[in-house]
Amino acid sequence: MNGARWKLKRRQLGTHFLILSAAVCCALTVSAEVAVAKVSVPEPVVLVLGDSLSAEYGLQRGTGWVSLLGKQLAQGARPAKVVNVSVSGETTAGGRSRLPALLKQYQPTHVILELGANDALRGLALDATHANLQAMAMGAKAMGAKVLLVGIQIPPNYGRQYSQDFARIFSKLAQAERLALVPFLLKGVADNPQAAELFQADRIHPNEQAQQQMLNNVWPVLKSLL
Repeated sequence: MNGARWKLKRRQLGTHFLILSAAVCCALTVSAEVAVAKVSVPEPVVLVLGDSLSAEYGLQRGTGWVSLLGKQLAQGARPAKVVNVSVSGETTAGGRSRLPALLKQYQPTHVILELGANDALRGLALDATHANLQAMAMGAKAMGAKVLLVGIQIPPNYGRQYSQDFARIFSKLAQAERLALVPFLLKGVADNPQAAELFQADRIHPNEQAQQQMLNNVWPVLKSLL
C-alpha cells in the first residue's frame, strides 16, 4: 500500500472512530438521563404520636386535626403520608415505650410529638416528662426524622408555679435539642372568648369546630420542615 492510500485509510479510520465515540457518549448520556428519571424522591411520612387531642376523642372519625392535616397534604404539590398513632390517655412514658417500634415500622421522615397533657393532669414529676420527651426527640432524630414538638398548657388550678414550669418544658427542650416548636396546640381555642363553644361537654377536649384552628397552629411550622 502506497503512502497516499495509507494516509487516506488512516483518515477514514479516524473518522469512523470519532463517529463511534460520539455514538457511545450519546448512548451513555441517554442511559444516565433515564437512570436519573427513574430515581424518585420518597414520599414524606409524617408520624403523629399524641394523646386524645390528636386521637379524635369524642369526634366523628376523620374530623380531627390530624385527619385534616392528612387531607391537606394529600392535595399539596408534594403529597405526604400521615400516620396517626395517637392514643387517648397516653403519657410521655407510654409514648417513649412505644416510639422505637413505631419508628422501625413506619420509617417516618417527620415526627410530631404531642404529649405531656396527661402527665400534668396526673401531677407527674416535670423532670420525668422532660426526660421522656427528650428521649423521644433524640430517638426520632437518630433515625433521620425531623421532629416537631407540640406544646400544651394546663389551667392554673394545678398551681400557678406547676402550670408555668410545665409550659416551659416545651420551649426549653425545643431550644436545647433544636426542635421545631408549636408553643400551644390550643391557641385560639382554649384562650378564645367563646371557648365554651369550642369544647365538648367535658370542657377538656376540643370539639369538631375547633379542629381547623388546631391544624392552623401546627401547619405553618410543619410546612417549613417538609
